[in-house]
Amino acid sequence: MQNGNFLRNIRIIMKRELAGYFGSPVAYVFIVIFLLLTGFFTFYISNFFEAGQADLKGFFQWHPWLFMFLVPAVAMRLWAEERRLGTIELLLTLPVTVTDVVLGKFLAAWFFIGIALALTFPLVLTVMFLGNPDLGVIFCAYVGSFLMAGTFLSVGSMTSALTRSQVVSFILAVVACLFLILAGFAPVTAVLSGWAPAWLVDLVSSTSVLSHFASIARGVLDVRDLLYYLSVMVFMIFVNGVILQNRESA
Repeated sequence: MQNGNFLRNIRIIMKRELAGYFGSPVAYVFIVIFLLLTGFFTFYISNFFEAGQADLKGFFQWHPWLFMFLVPAVAMRLWAEERRLGTIELLLTLPVTVTDVVLGKFLAAWFFIGIALALTFPLVLTVMFLGNPDLGVIFCAYVGSFLMAGTFLSVGSMTSALTRSQVVSFILAVVACLFLILAGFAPVTAVLSGWAPAWLVDLVSSTSVLSHFASIARGVLDVRDLLYYLSVMVFMIFVNGVILQNRESA
């Protein structure tokens, strides 16, 4: 019975949040900006047509950098707006647990980002028309991109719970996401390998979303990569809940 209430509460909160997204221009502006940027980087920056290859490598290689800014922009309102308006106290007095609310809001935002990602599907049709792409690799890359977006979103949700300022939340999330990217960035690991032992370089690189995303984007759904993304999300969501729980009991 408790599991039924748990899932029902999460579903209700998800519907509330999604209605809030699509009830304002924010959702549509985000989707349009995301589609325009992905198209620009894919066709112009990555020279899609000049490359002469029917694949989406030029599309997916920019996702970490786009998500670094766009996902925190989605996440910054999750809790900061509730705190600014004073509705967080009302929300936490409802017959739901903090876990219900945190998961409901997170899953709604992740689902919304997933919708934006799914709307890039015409690119898949384009490469299918131009050649014979490896659809398995493309599918894996989409899975990796979605998991990476969820990881960045969990970070942004946690920073949003720390402050009532959306701007502060956005900046903190961007910095944290930048660290998660640069930890596995080739120039950074090259500098580290010049003075640090190999085990330390491997440890720092293993904390990066970039190396795990690159592995999945090659068409390999390794359990270690999946566990990495899920572990970061679970940890950040847990911290998010602790922050709110302490606020509620204060």
